[in-house]
Amino acid sequence: MTIRYDDQVAIVTGSGNGLGRSHALALAARGAKVVVNDLGGSVNGDGGSSDAAMETVAMIEAAGGEAIANGANVAKMDEVEAMVAQAVAKWGRVDILVNNAGILRDKSFVKMGMDDFKLVVDVHLMGSANCSKAVWALMREQGYGRIVMTTSSSGMYGNFGQANYGAAKMAVVGLMNTLCIEGEKYNVKVNCLSPTAGTRMLEGLVTEEQSEIMTVESVTAGLLTLCDTDAPNRSILCAGAGGYARTHIYETDGIYLPPEAQTAENVRAHMDAIDNPEGEQVLIGGFQQTNKFVAKAAAYREEQK
Repeated sequence: MTIRYDDQVAIVTGSGNGLGRSHALALAARGAKVVVNDLGGSVNGDGGSSDAAMETVAMIEAAGGEAIANGANVAKMDEVEAMVAQAVAKWGRVDILVNNAGILRDKSFVKMGMDDFKLVVDVHLMGSANCSKAVWALMREQGYGRIVMTTSSSGMYGNFGQANYGAAKMAVVGLMNTLCIEGEKYNVKVNCLSPTAGTRMLEGLVTEEQSEIMTVESVTAGLLTLCDTDAPNRSILCAGAGGYARTHIYETDGIYLPPEAQTAENVRAHMDAIDNPEGEQVLIGGFQQTNKFVAKAAAYREEQK
C-alpha cells in the first residue's frame, strides 16, 4: 500500500527550512495541497522574512505540486485564524495540521530569563494549541482530521539548558492526550512526532558525520505515517537517523494503604513496591488512574468484612 494524500489540504508550520520543509515537500509529492507556513525568523525567534516559505513553495511547484506561502506567527491567534481562512478560501478544507514551528533560547535555568522561558513556551505550546484550535471545529464538521504535535526527547527525558524547551515539548504531549480523546468520534486523530535531525537547531551540537546520518528525510518518513487515513491515534513516534521507536508513559500497578497507614513514612517505606513494574500499564485517560485506586480501596474493604 502506498500512502497518498490526494485531494487533501495540509498546513505545515515552520516549513521554510529543515524538518518542516522536508515534511511539506513529502506531503506535496504524495498529492497534498500544502500551506507552507513560516515566520522566517532565526533559530532563537528573531527577525522575519517570507523568503524561506516562498522558496519551499517554489520547490513544490517545480515538482508539479500545489502550495501557498503564509507568514503567520503561530503564537498569535489572529494570524493563525487568518492562515486557516486562507487555506479554506483557496482549497475548501484542511485535512492535516503539522505543528512543527519552533525556536530555541537555551541557557541553564539559573541564567535563564523568564521572558525567554515564556517565549519558547508561547511558540511551541501555545503555537500548537492555537493552530489546533483554529482547525478543530472545521475537522470535526468535515468528519476527518489528522494533527501532529512535535515533541522532543528533551521534553520526555530532559536535557541540560533546555528547561523552557523541554517544558513546552512535554506539554504538547499532554495536549495530544486530551485532544485525541475528544476528537476520536469525529475521526480526528492526534499524534506526536519526536524527531532528531541534523537541522540548524543542532548546529554545533553534533558532528558533521552525525548530521549527515540524521537526515530530515528519515524523520519525515515517520511523520507521513501519522498523517494518512490509517494513522494511529495517541502515538508518540520517535524518528531519527533511520531509527524508529515508540514512547509510552507507563504507570505502575502500585499499592493500597488503609486510612490508618496513610502516612508519609509508610509511603516511603513501601517505595520499592510502588516502583515495582509488574502489572504496569499505559493508561488512556486520567480516570483510569482514579478507577484503579478506588478499586484497590474497595477490594481492601471487602477483605476486612
